[in-house]
Amino acid sequence: AFHYGKGKIVHGFDDNELIGVLESSINEYHPEFDGAELVERAMNDPVGTESLCELAKGKKKVVIIASDHTRPVPSKLIIPPMLREIRKGNPDADVTILIATGCHRGTTKDELISKFGEDIVNKEKIYIHDCDERDNLVNIGSLPSGSPCEINKIAVEADLLVAEGFIEPHFFAGFSGGRKSVLPGVAGRSTVLGNHCSEFIAHPCARTGVLDGNPLHEDMLWAAKKAKLAYIVNVVLNAEKEVIYAVAGSVDEAHKAGTAFLNDLCRVDAIPSDIVISTNGGYPLDQNVYQAVKGMTAAEATVKDGGVIIMLARSNDGIGGDHFYHQLADEPNIDKTMALFMSRDRGETVPDQWQTQVMLRVLKRATVIYVSEMDDKTISKMHMIPAKDIPDALEKARSILKKEDLSIVAIPDGISVIVRKL
Repeated sequence: AFHYGKGKIVHGFDDNELIGVLESSINEYHPEFDGAELVERAMNDPVGTESLCELAKGKKKVVIIASDHTRPVPSKLIIPPMLREIRKGNPDADVTILIATGCHRGTTKDELISKFGEDIVNKEKIYIHDCDERDNLVNIGSLPSGSPCEINKIAVEADLLVAEGFIEPHFFAGFSGGRKSVLPGVAGRSTVLGNHCSEFIAHPCARTGVLDGNPLHEDMLWAAKKAKLAYIVNVVLNAEKEVIYAVAGSVDEAHKAGTAFLNDLCRVDAIPSDIVISTNGGYPLDQNVYQAVKGMTAAEATVKDGGVIIMLARSNDGIGGDHFYHQLADEPNIDKTMALFMSRDRGETVPDQWQTQVMLRVLKRATVIYVSEMDDKTISKMHMIPAKDIPDALEKARSILKKEDLSIVAIPDGISVIVRKL
């Protein structure tokens, strides 16, 4: 069963062609407590910091950076205990929830209600970050990469800056969560562009599950510390989006504890094969083509050179970025586009270049057949082959590869695995 939208696609394979299923053991992990209890316990035993209640004492302006609509963070479980602890430490605290949109579109009111519940949306001050709102950005110094670090003024002016989030494998930052709440979460567009430059994306350490030596991670951690992000509550989710682990505490140490937990469960060995079928973990992460690049990178790590990746992503919300679309669709020669990206220095990165660059890397390795609700013409223009379902995609893959005894590897959730090349 492959995750697709809010449901699953079930497909039966012949035993002799399916040579492996790459799954993290995250879904076999059953915690002792439910999500709410795990969050409470993490907050009662923070890693590397005092409790949130202690940190809030004497702090007037408190800002909680919260994730946006593109992330399945169970904010209804995390934000209420954070608010309670802050107000226990300082009943008069002026609290703002700052939505970390990064460079995404603004979160709508309906999305806020679905994320936090009506009570929080009606009672709390909520501000949606806009990476292009120049008047609301403050330069806090230069990143290790040399780019100016501009972040939201609300975060900079806080007496206490804290964040919620979730940790999952990330296809170039190593892992999500922790420091990502600040950069890219509440950073200015030019800061995000500098951090996501072609040089860093091409770096061998800018890969899923890698933090050591990862230049993007180093920039992000610097920004979080410089912004004085004092405390985080991060969770790990299973495929059903249930909390199976929670950690609270300092942005560096608590995040490390979370990534270590995830690493143990998610790391799988590559099984080189002709065809790899992957997904983007279903809703909400498979709503557009842009996000689906992440699930393609899991397949990229195990497909044979010149093989075929079948990517299942419902994409009911479309492409997910005009720049991304045009960077792919307007130039028939992908080598030419890649050469153009690599010729740009850190300060010349253009929006969505990083996502296109990773997708070009995948396309240079394998043919991508894309199963979605998108129209065929759009998918074809983006250098992929459209297909309506798995049987259709497999038929197309067989006609491309033109060989008997094809080997197939299935990745039911391409977001949750860290595929280790052998």
